Amino acid sequence: MSLLVVGLSHRSAPVSVLERASLSADAKVKLLHDTLAAEPAAEGAVLATCNRIELYADVDKFHAGVAELSTLLAQHSGVGLEELTPYLYVHYEDRAVHHLFSVACGLDSMVVGEGQILGQIKDALAVGQDEHTAGRLLNDLFQQALRVGKRAHSETGIDRAGQSLVTFGLQQLAEEAEVADWAAGKRALVIGAGSMSSLAAATLARAGVAEIVVANRTMARAERLVEILTEPGGTGVAARAAEMVAVGDELTRADIVVSCTGATGLVLTGEAVETAVQGRDKPLYLLDLAMPRDIDAAAHRMPGVRLVDIESLAEASADAPMAGDVDQVRTIVSDEVAAFGAAQRAAHITPTVVALRAMAADVVAGEMARLEGRLPGLDDKQRAEITQTVRRVVDKLLHAPTVRVKQLASEPGGAGYADALRTLFDLDPETVASVSRADLNDGDVKNRGRV
Repeated sequence: MSLLVVGLSHRSAPVSVLERASLSADAKVKLLHDTLAAEPAAEGAVLATCNRIELYADVDKFHAGVAELSTLLAQHSGVGLEELTPYLYVHYEDRAVHHLFSVACGLDSMVVGEGQILGQIKDALAVGQDEHTAGRLLNDLFQQALRVGKRAHSETGIDRAGQSLVTFGLQQLAEEAEVADWAAGKRALVIGAGSMSSLAAATLARAGVAEIVVANRTMARAERLVEILTEPGGTGVAARAAEMVAVGDELTRADIVVSCTGATGLVLTGEAVETAVQGRDKPLYLLDLAMPRDIDAAAHRMPGVRLVDIESLAEASADAPMAGDVDQVRTIVSDEVAAFGAAQRAAHITPTVVALRAMAADVVAGEMARLEGRLPGLDDKQRAEITQTVRRVVDKLLHAPTVRVKQLASEPGGAGYADALRTLFDLDPETVASVSRADLNDGDVKNRGRV
């Protein structure tokens, strides 16, 4: 396993850099294919959220891999390599596994313990599978990360430390008040209909807002979200869909605005916000969860407007208390990293063991053919008994070494045992490689659709 991750996040880079380095859906796909086209990389996956961009790859050269992945991130993010490099972090092999498992558990999130990251990891794997850039290593890694994240949330109280970015943002808007008390009876405008916007709409509905208007570039998606919000037996909130061209008018009627779109430019300009607050006698609350930002930062300075965006959330989360359960989650991560590494090292030697047993089977078959020439009078029963006896002898001789070599291979530094086995038994490298290819193809088929 030569897993490499190169990335930047809210922990390593200022929001202004993250905002400019965001990736569109098309850019993610192009980045994946360019990663595989690069010489050092055999697999690739991209994890891109509102506060991180990470490129994962299986590489055969560390330094060349770091240089290539860094260059590709710069090319596709639109931020020059010289400017981007100081903010990049690099993790390799077990450290890379530890990093992704920590991310999956919410330990590396802006709001520690938040669970939304699991859906984003799942989406990253799905894209890698759809584009055929995620092979065995990244399939195993990302699927295990999902399991580790779920384990952390089910076995610990990390949920008490964490909350969604939406909830945290609304708490910052409400300041000292309870969100439910602050939101009750207000009119809300949700711009966007993706996962974050849907969560925001649902959270606002549960908090007791009087009305939710959903505006989206694709009207059908806005209408679908409205249907979900107004389903029988739900929150009972009044909701309706609106075209994006109507956002300016809806803004004048709204008390709370949550925006999270994939737009590359501003959705709400400073002029639009200023127009909306003219002549009103109540504040306008704006929550911008988009990266790059949807709402002009100039709104921070406008009287009667309270804007909370990713940058202000990052500042607020630095002072947020961490639950005691975080240490327990860290222990889970460490244990799971060790188990994953052992499993990967053990799997590395399996093709060699299979090739050894195949060679032994060929030896048995050859000796039986030679015996048949020397003793042509053997009947079927005698021939079967001799064959079975020879096979038992070979199996007994190979059993202890193959079991032991798998155990040794699972330990740190155990990768060399596969090479030793191939050398000692003079195994054909192409035979071992063909077993690996066949096993990988089977694994790819099994892994498809398992996210």
